[in-house]
Parts: sequence; C-alpha cells; structure tokens
Amino acid sequence: MLWYIIIGIVAGAVAGRLTRGEGFGCLVNLIVGIIGGFLGGKIFDFLNIHINDGILANIAMSVVGAVVFLWILSVLRRK
Repeated sequence: MLWYIIIGIVAGAVAGRLTRGEGFGCLVNLIVGIIGGFLGGKIFDFLNIHINDGILANIAMSVVGAVVFLWILSVLRRK
C-alpha cells in the first residue's frame, strides 16, 4: 500500500509538471497519481501493451494515465 501512495505522489507530481509546469501539492498529486495509475492500466490493457513489473514501469504507466486524466479535466473545464 505504501508503494502505491509513493507511486501516486510521484506520478501526480510529474504529470502536474508536464501539464502545468508545476505540481499541485502533495494531496492533489496523490489523488491525480492514483487515478492516473488506474487509467494508465486501463489504457495499456486496451492497447494490449504489457510492461514488466517494476517501479519505474509502474510510475511511467501512472504518469501516462495522469496526463490523460488532466487533459480530460482541462477539456471538460473549458466547456
């Protein structure tokens, strides 16, 4: 469970820096990272991409999902 929290914080912070140029704060980074991890897993499964189990692979998958999640939020916010 602790690894999921750490991966979530790191993924949310990286996604925040990629999309906004700065992070969102620890709690929001955690939430974005957890949602991103779930979404990234679904995206990779849908595309039939299988990655090796490892911390860096999980962070990369979570970052991809978090960036997609933040992009979806920005599109919805504009409407």
